Amino acid sequence: MTTDRLARQIAFVAEADKLKTILRRTPLTDNSRQENSAEHSWHLAVAAMALLEYAPPGTNLLRVLELVTIHDLVEIDAGDTFAYDATAGLDKAERERAAAERIFSLLPPDEGARLRGLWEEFEEAQSPEARFANALDRLQALLQNLGAGGGSWVAHQVTRPQVVKRMAPIETTLPAVWPFVLEVIQNACASGLIRE
Repeated sequence: MTTDRLARQIAFVAEADKLKTILRRTPLTDNSRQENSAEHSWHLAVAAMALLEYAPPGTNLLRVLELVTIHDLVEIDAGDTFAYDATAGLDKAERERAAAERIFSLLPPDEGARLRGLWEEFEEAQSPEARFANALDRLQALLQNLGAGGGSWVAHQVTRPQVVKRMAPIETTLPAVWPFVLEVIQNACASGLIRE
């Protein structure tokens, strides 16, 4: 017989599957289609494992994996807000808080509070793990746009100042990676993928 706790956990897991239907503006690196938010979360988990040596000292990888897995679940209700769309960003926090309330309340209260806490930790970007996860979130989009021949940068006429501002968490959290980021931006500008 299924307990109420298990039934709630199963309902949450089933709801989380909807993240696969949320399309992002960033294309896959082969530019064949847009990635979905579940693929994005998986890709961040892979990046966290591969780039752990650049994380702040003492960063807990398991915590980072939890953060990147949970961070976009609110998009099931709130949708993906394009990073370079200032207008859509105006009510993003409100939409995402409402989504977090609904989605995490599907779980038993103790577990819902724990997972919501992970989402809030990612959003606040104060812990070493959350700063690392946020920096990877920025880096992943940079790499995909680069691989896709400009991807959403070209489609939305994104400028150098916008990209540099968006990538700022990488400079402070992954300083050894920052020169690479600047080189990518410089080359993308020179190639016309990012507007000056």
